[in-house]
Amino acid sequence: MITNTINKTELQAQLLHKINNKTKPPGALGLLEEIALQVGLIQETTSPVISQPHIVVFAGDHGIAKTGLVNPYPQEVTAQMVLNFLNGGAAINVFCRQHNITLQVVDAGVNHELIPASTQLKVKGGEIFINAKMRYGTANYLEAPAMSEADAVASIEKGKAIVKTIADRGGNCIGFGEMGIGNTSAASLIMSAVTGTPVAACVGRGTGVNDEQLQTKIGTLEKVYALHQLHQLKDQPITLLSKVGGFEIAMMAGAYVQAAEQKMVIVVDGFIASAALLIAQQINPAVLTYCIFAHTSGEHGHEKMLQHLNAKALLHLGMRLGEGTGAALAIPLIQSAVNFLQEMASFESAGVSNKE
Repeated sequence: MITNTINKTELQAQLLHKINNKTKPPGALGLLEEIALQVGLIQETTSPVISQPHIVVFAGDHGIAKTGLVNPYPQEVTAQMVLNFLNGGAAINVFCRQHNITLQVVDAGVNHELIPASTQLKVKGGEIFINAKMRYGTANYLEAPAMSEADAVASIEKGKAIVKTIADRGGNCIGFGEMGIGNTSAASLIMSAVTGTPVAACVGRGTGVNDEQLQTKIGTLEKVYALHQLHQLKDQPITLLSKVGGFEIAMMAGAYVQAAEQKMVIVVDGFIASAALLIAQQINPAVLTYCIFAHTSGEHGHEKMLQHLNAKALLHLGMRLGEGTGAALAIPLIQSAVNFLQEMASFESAGVSNKE
Protein backbone atom coordinates (compact mmCIF):
# COMPACT_ATOMS: atom_id res chain seq x y z
CA MET A 1 0.00 0.00 0.00
CA ILE A 2 2.87 2.41 0.84
CA THR A 3 4.56 1.62 -2.47
CA ASN A 4 1.35 2.34 -4.40
CA THR A 5 0.97 5.67 -2.61
CA ILE A 6 4.58 6.66 -3.42
CA ASN A 7 4.16 5.62 -7.06
CA LYS A 8 1.00 7.67 -7.38
CA THR A 9 2.71 10.67 -5.81
CA GLU A 10 5.66 10.29 -8.16
CA LEU A 11 3.38 9.91 -11.17
CA GLN A 12 1.45 13.03 -10.20
CA ALA A 13 4.68 14.99 -9.92
CA GLN A 14 5.82 13.73 -13.33
CA LEU A 15 2.49 14.66 -14.93
CA LEU A 16 2.52 18.12 -13.39
CA HIS A 17 6.07 18.67 -14.59
CA LYS A 18 5.08 17.63 -18.11
CA ILE A 19 1.98 19.85 -18.07
CA ASN A 20 3.79 22.87 -16.67
CA ASN A 21 6.66 22.64 -19.15
CA LYS A 22 4.51 22.86 -22.26
CA THR A 23 4.93 26.06 -24.27
CA LYS A 24 2.37 28.07 -22.30
CA PRO A 25 2.17 29.95 -19.02
CA PRO A 26 1.32 27.69 -16.04
CA GLY A 27 -2.42 27.14 -15.80
CA ALA A 28 -3.11 28.81 -19.14
CA LEU A 29 -5.21 25.87 -20.38
CA GLY A 30 -7.36 25.96 -17.27
CA LEU A 31 -9.53 22.90 -16.69
CA LEU A 32 -7.87 21.07 -19.57
CA GLU A 33 -4.76 20.83 -17.42
CA GLU A 34 -6.76 19.31 -14.55
CA ILE A 35 -8.32 16.81 -16.97
CA ALA A 36 -4.93 15.85 -18.40
CA LEU A 37 -3.66 15.21 -14.87
CA GLN A 38 -6.73 13.17 -13.92
CA VAL A 39 -6.65 11.03 -17.06
CA GLY A 40 -2.95 10.39 -16.61
CA LEU A 41 -3.55 9.26 -13.02
CA ILE A 42 -6.48 7.06 -14.10
CA GLN A 43 -4.41 5.38 -16.81
CA GLU A 44 -1.28 5.38 -14.62
CA THR A 45 0.93 6.92 -17.29
CA THR A 46 2.43 10.24 -18.34
CA SER A 47 1.29 9.48 -21.90
CA PRO A 48 -2.48 8.84 -21.65
CA VAL A 49 -4.66 8.19 -24.70
CA ILE A 50 -8.41 8.12 -25.32
CA SER A 51 -9.32 4.98 -27.24
CA GLN A 52 -12.68 4.08 -28.76
CA PRO A 53 -14.87 6.42 -26.69
CA HIS A 54 -18.40 5.11 -26.13
CA ILE A 55 -21.77 6.41 -25.04
CA VAL A 56 -24.14 3.75 -23.72
CA VAL A 57 -27.79 4.78 -23.44
CA PHE A 58 -29.89 2.65 -21.07
CA ALA A 59 -33.65 2.74 -21.62
CA GLY A 60 -36.41 1.59 -19.29
CA ASP A 61 -39.99 2.33 -18.35
CA HIS A 62 -41.41 3.27 -14.96
CA GLY A 63 -44.77 2.08 -13.67
CA ILE A 64 -45.52 5.48 -12.13
CA ALA A 65 -45.58 6.99 -15.64
CA LYS A 66 -48.87 5.22 -16.43
CA THR A 67 -50.64 7.31 -13.79
CA GLY A 68 -49.83 10.62 -15.46
CA LEU A 69 -49.07 12.13 -12.04
CA VAL A 70 -45.39 12.85 -12.65
CA ASN A 71 -45.09 13.31 -16.42
CA PRO A 72 -47.06 14.98 -19.22
CA TYR A 73 -45.83 12.58 -21.91
CA PRO A 74 -47.28 9.07 -22.24
CA GLN A 75 -45.12 6.08 -21.37
CA GLU A 76 -45.09 5.04 -25.02
CA VAL A 77 -42.64 7.84 -25.77
CA THR A 78 -39.82 5.76 -24.23
CA ALA A 79 -40.10 3.07 -26.90
CA GLN A 80 -40.65 5.65 -29.63
CA MET A 81 -37.47 7.48 -28.66
CA VAL A 82 -35.44 4.27 -28.52
CA LEU A 83 -36.53 3.55 -32.07
CA ASN A 84 -35.49 7.09 -32.94
CA PHE A 85 -32.04 6.30 -31.50
CA LEU A 86 -31.86 3.17 -33.60
CA ASN A 87 -32.84 5.11 -36.72
CA GLY A 88 -30.10 7.65 -36.05
CA GLY A 89 -32.42 10.62 -35.56
CA ALA A 90 -31.88 11.79 -31.97
CA ALA A 91 -29.54 14.44 -30.60
CA ILE A 92 -27.24 11.78 -29.16
CA ASN A 93 -26.89 10.23 -32.62
CA VAL A 94 -25.93 13.59 -34.09
CA PHE A 95 -23.29 14.33 -31.46
CA CYS A 96 -21.82 10.82 -31.52
CA ARG A 97 -21.53 10.89 -35.31
CA GLN A 98 -19.96 14.35 -35.21
CA HIS A 99 -17.31 13.36 -32.67
CA ASN A 100 -16.71 9.76 -33.80
CA ILE A 101 -18.08 8.26 -30.59
CA THR A 102 -19.52 4.75 -30.65
CA LEU A 103 -23.14 4.68 -29.49
CA GLN A 104 -24.83 1.66 -27.94
CA VAL A 105 -28.50 1.58 -26.98
CA VAL A 106 -29.63 -0.86 -24.29
CA ASP A 107 -33.18 -2.01 -23.65
CA ALA A 108 -33.00 -2.39 -19.89
CA GLY A 109 -36.74 -2.58 -19.32
CA VAL A 110 -38.82 -0.84 -21.98
CA ASN A 111 -42.53 -1.65 -21.95
CA HIS A 112 -42.47 -2.67 -25.60
CA GLU A 113 -40.97 -5.42 -27.72
CA LEU A 114 -38.48 -3.32 -29.65
CA ILE A 115 -36.75 -5.95 -31.79
CA PRO A 116 -38.33 -9.41 -31.38
CA ALA A 117 -36.06 -12.37 -30.73
CA SER A 118 -32.92 -10.26 -31.02
CA THR A 119 -30.17 -9.86 -28.45
CA GLN A 120 -27.82 -7.64 -30.43
CA LEU A 121 -28.19 -5.85 -33.74
CA LYS A 122 -26.08 -3.42 -35.72
CA VAL A 123 -28.18 -0.62 -37.12
CA LYS A 124 -27.92 2.56 -39.17
CA GLY A 125 -24.87 4.69 -38.38
CA GLY A 126 -22.96 1.87 -36.67
CA GLU A 127 -24.93 2.03 -33.42
CA ILE A 128 -25.63 -1.25 -31.67
CA PHE A 129 -28.85 -2.25 -29.97
CA ILE A 130 -28.47 -4.55 -26.97
CA ASN A 131 -31.49 -6.38 -25.61
CA ALA A 132 -30.89 -6.66 -21.87
CA LYS A 133 -34.55 -6.34 -20.93
CA MET A 134 -35.27 -7.25 -17.32
CA ARG A 135 -39.04 -6.77 -17.49
CA TYR A 136 -41.57 -4.64 -19.33
CA GLY A 137 -41.04 -1.66 -17.05
CA THR A 138 -41.06 -1.39 -13.28
CA ALA A 139 -44.08 -1.60 -10.98
CA ASN A 140 -45.87 1.57 -9.87
CA TYR A 141 -43.99 2.55 -6.72
CA LEU A 142 -47.05 4.41 -5.45
CA GLU A 143 -48.47 0.96 -4.76
CA ALA A 144 -45.51 -1.43 -4.40
CA PRO A 145 -41.72 -1.60 -4.73
CA ALA A 146 -40.55 -0.83 -8.25
CA MET A 147 -38.70 -4.14 -8.51
CA SER A 148 -37.43 -7.01 -6.41
CA GLU A 149 -33.99 -6.78 -4.84
CA ALA A 150 -33.01 -9.78 -6.97
CA ASP A 151 -33.94 -7.84 -10.11
CA ALA A 152 -31.98 -4.84 -8.86
CA VAL A 153 -28.87 -6.99 -8.41
CA ALA A 154 -29.38 -8.71 -11.78
CA SER A 155 -29.72 -5.32 -13.49
CA ILE A 156 -26.47 -4.14 -11.92
CA GLU A 157 -24.73 -7.27 -13.16
CA LYS A 158 -26.05 -6.75 -16.69
CA GLY A 159 -24.70 -3.21 -16.67
CA LYS A 160 -21.33 -4.52 -15.56
CA ALA A 161 -21.25 -7.11 -18.34
CA ILE A 162 -21.98 -4.54 -21.05
CA VAL A 163 -19.09 -2.34 -19.93
CA LYS A 164 -16.75 -5.32 -19.54
CA THR A 165 -17.31 -6.16 -23.21
CA ILE A 166 -16.50 -2.60 -24.27
CA ALA A 167 -13.32 -2.56 -22.18
CA ASP A 168 -12.25 -5.95 -23.52
CA ARG A 169 -12.55 -4.54 -27.05
CA GLY A 170 -10.24 -1.63 -26.25
CA GLY A 171 -12.58 1.17 -25.18
CA ASN A 172 -11.13 3.21 -22.32
CA CYS A 173 -13.49 6.22 -22.16
CA ILE A 174 -17.21 5.88 -21.57
CA GLY A 175 -20.26 7.99 -20.87
CA PHE A 176 -23.76 6.88 -19.96
CA GLY A 177 -27.13 8.21 -21.03
CA GLU A 178 -30.71 7.20 -20.37
CA MET A 179 -34.23 7.27 -21.74
CA GLY A 180 -37.33 6.57 -19.69
CA ILE A 181 -40.49 8.59 -19.21
CA GLY A 182 -40.76 9.23 -15.48
CA ASN A 183 -37.11 8.63 -14.68
CA THR A 184 -36.46 12.13 -13.33
CA SER A 185 -38.92 11.19 -10.58
CA ALA A 186 -36.96 8.06 -9.69
CA ALA A 187 -33.73 10.09 -9.78
CA SER A 188 -35.24 12.74 -7.50
CA LEU A 189 -36.26 10.13 -4.93
CA ILE A 190 -32.80 8.52 -5.02
CA MET A 191 -31.17 11.94 -4.61
CA SER A 192 -33.41 12.82 -1.68
CA ALA A 193 -32.78 9.51 0.08
CA VAL A 194 -28.99 9.54 -0.38
CA THR A 195 -28.27 13.23 0.21
CA GLY A 196 -30.99 14.01 2.75
CA THR A 197 -32.26 16.88 0.60
CA PRO A 198 -36.05 17.40 0.88
CA VAL A 199 -37.99 15.88 -2.02
CA ALA A 200 -39.33 19.27 -3.13
CA ALA A 201 -35.78 20.59 -3.54
CA CYS A 202 -34.84 17.61 -5.73
CA VAL A 203 -37.83 17.52 -8.07
CA GLY A 204 -37.69 19.36 -11.38
CA ARG A 205 -39.86 19.67 -14.45
CA GLY A 206 -38.45 16.61 -16.20
CA THR A 207 -40.09 16.31 -19.62
CA GLY A 208 -41.71 19.73 -19.51
CA VAL A 209 -44.35 19.76 -16.76
CA ASN A 210 -46.10 23.08 -16.09
CA ASP A 211 -46.42 24.74 -12.66
CA GLU A 212 -49.59 22.88 -11.66
CA GLN A 213 -48.18 19.54 -12.83
CA LEU A 214 -44.96 20.25 -10.94
CA GLN A 215 -46.84 20.63 -7.66
CA THR A 216 -48.72 17.38 -8.35
CA LYS A 217 -45.41 15.68 -9.11
CA ILE A 218 -43.84 16.92 -5.87
CA GLY A 219 -46.86 15.85 -3.79
CA THR A 220 -46.92 12.43 -5.42
CA LEU A 221 -43.22 11.82 -4.81
CA GLU A 222 -43.47 12.97 -1.19
CA LYS A 223 -46.13 10.27 -0.72
CA VAL A 224 -43.83 7.71 -2.30
CA TYR A 225 -40.94 8.81 -0.06
CA ALA A 226 -43.09 8.32 3.04
CA LEU A 227 -44.62 5.05 1.82
CA HIS A 228 -41.26 3.37 1.36
CA GLN A 229 -39.57 5.17 4.28
CA LEU A 230 -36.72 6.20 2.05
CA HIS A 231 -35.06 8.17 4.84
CA GLN A 232 -33.97 4.81 6.26
CA LEU A 233 -32.31 3.67 3.03
CA LYS A 234 -29.50 6.20 2.64
CA ASP A 235 -26.82 3.51 2.97
CA GLN A 236 -28.77 0.63 1.39
CA PRO A 237 -28.35 1.10 -2.39
CA ILE A 238 -29.87 -2.21 -3.48
CA THR A 239 -32.97 -1.78 -1.34
CA LEU A 240 -33.30 1.83 -2.46
CA LEU A 241 -33.15 0.77 -6.11
CA SER A 242 -35.75 -1.91 -5.49
CA LYS A 243 -38.16 0.59 -3.93
CA VAL A 244 -38.05 3.45 -6.43
CA GLY A 245 -35.39 2.79 -9.07
CA GLY A 246 -35.62 1.97 -12.72
CA PHE A 247 -33.98 -0.88 -14.59
CA GLU A 248 -32.02 1.65 -16.67
CA ILE A 249 -30.78 3.41 -13.52
CA ALA A 250 -29.76 0.10 -11.93
CA MET A 251 -27.89 -1.02 -15.05
CA MET A 252 -26.17 2.35 -15.25
CA ALA A 253 -25.07 2.00 -11.62
CA GLY A 254 -23.52 -1.36 -12.44
CA ALA A 255 -21.91 0.12 -15.53
CA TYR A 256 -20.22 2.80 -13.43
CA VAL A 257 -18.87 0.23 -11.00
CA GLN A 258 -17.45 -1.93 -13.80
CA ALA A 259 -15.97 1.05 -15.65
CA ALA A 260 -14.09 2.02 -12.50
CA GLU A 261 -12.88 -1.55 -12.08
CA GLN A 262 -11.58 -1.43 -15.68
CA LYS A 263 -9.85 1.92 -14.95
CA MET A 264 -11.81 3.65 -17.68
CA VAL A 265 -12.33 7.40 -17.93
CA ILE A 266 -15.99 7.86 -16.97
CA VAL A 267 -17.85 10.88 -18.34
CA VAL A 268 -20.89 11.64 -16.18
CA ASP A 269 -23.90 13.15 -17.94
CA GLY A 270 -26.82 14.91 -16.25
CA PHE A 271 -29.40 14.50 -13.51
CA ILE A 272 -30.46 10.86 -13.92
CA ALA A 273 -26.91 9.73 -14.73
CA SER A 274 -25.69 11.46 -11.57
CA ALA A 275 -28.41 9.79 -9.50
CA ALA A 276 -27.21 6.41 -10.79
CA LEU A 277 -23.71 7.47 -9.78
CA LEU A 278 -24.95 8.08 -6.21
CA ILE A 279 -25.93 4.41 -6.14
CA ALA A 280 -22.64 3.30 -7.71
CA GLN A 281 -20.64 5.35 -5.23
CA GLN A 282 -22.31 3.52 -2.37
CA ILE A 283 -21.42 0.18 -3.94
CA ASN A 284 -17.82 1.29 -4.57
CA PRO A 285 -16.74 4.70 -3.22
CA ALA A 286 -13.63 4.65 -5.42
CA VAL A 287 -15.75 5.13 -8.56
CA LEU A 288 -15.55 8.92 -8.23
CA THR A 289 -11.80 8.82 -8.88
CA TYR A 290 -12.54 7.85 -12.48
CA CYS A 291 -15.32 10.40 -13.11
CA ILE A 292 -15.22 13.59 -15.15
CA PHE A 293 -18.47 15.53 -14.90
CA ALA A 294 -19.65 16.68 -18.30
CA HIS A 295 -22.09 19.47 -17.47
CA THR A 296 -24.44 21.07 -15.01
CA SER A 297 -27.92 20.12 -16.13
CA GLY A 298 -30.74 22.62 -16.35
CA GLU A 299 -32.79 20.10 -14.37
CA HIS A 300 -33.66 21.34 -10.90
CA GLY A 301 -31.58 19.61 -8.27
CA HIS A 302 -28.61 18.63 -10.40
CA GLU A 303 -26.37 21.40 -9.11
CA LYS A 304 -27.13 20.32 -5.53
CA MET A 305 -26.24 16.76 -6.46
CA LEU A 306 -22.94 17.88 -7.93
CA GLN A 307 -22.20 19.81 -4.75
CA HIS A 308 -22.87 16.65 -2.73
CA LEU A 309 -20.36 14.82 -4.93
CA ASN A 310 -17.82 17.69 -4.71
CA ALA A 311 -17.88 17.69 -8.50
CA LYS A 312 -16.83 20.42 -10.93
CA ALA A 313 -18.70 20.32 -14.23
CA LEU A 314 -16.97 21.17 -17.51
CA LEU A 315 -19.94 22.72 -19.34
CA HIS A 316 -22.81 24.97 -18.30
CA LEU A 317 -25.17 24.95 -21.26
CA GLY A 318 -28.56 24.69 -19.53
CA MET A 319 -29.15 21.30 -21.16
CA ARG A 320 -31.58 18.80 -19.67
CA LEU A 321 -32.23 16.39 -22.51
CA GLY A 322 -30.55 13.29 -21.13
CA GLU A 323 -29.57 10.62 -23.65
CA GLY A 324 -25.90 11.15 -22.73
CA THR A 325 -25.81 14.33 -24.81
CA GLY A 326 -23.76 16.31 -22.29
CA ALA A 327 -21.23 13.49 -22.05
CA ALA A 328 -20.94 13.32 -25.85
CA LEU A 329 -20.15 17.05 -25.97
CA ALA A 330 -17.56 16.75 -23.19
CA ILE A 331 -15.59 13.84 -24.64
CA PRO A 332 -13.88 16.04 -27.31
CA LEU A 333 -12.66 18.32 -24.51
CA ILE A 334 -11.16 15.33 -22.74
CA GLN A 335 -9.51 14.29 -25.99
CA SER A 336 -8.11 17.81 -26.35
CA ALA A 337 -6.64 17.61 -22.85
CA VAL A 338 -4.92 14.33 -23.65
CA ASN A 339 -3.75 15.59 -27.04
CA PHE A 340 -2.07 18.71 -25.69
CA LEU A 341 -0.26 16.58 -23.14
CA GLN A 342 0.93 14.24 -25.89
CA GLU A 343 1.58 16.56 -28.81
CA MET A 344 2.28 20.08 -27.55
CA ALA A 345 5.94 21.07 -27.55
CA SER A 346 7.83 21.65 -24.33
CA PHE A 347 9.91 24.76 -23.78
CA GLU A 348 13.02 22.64 -24.23
CA SER A 349 11.94 20.83 -27.42
CA ALA A 350 10.69 24.04 -29.04
CA GLY A 351 13.69 26.12 -28.03
CA VAL A 352 11.43 28.62 -26.25
CA SER A 353 12.70 30.38 -23.15
CA ASN A 354 10.80 29.54 -19.99
CA LYS A 355 10.21 32.08 -17.24
CA GLU A 356 13.11 32.56 -14.86
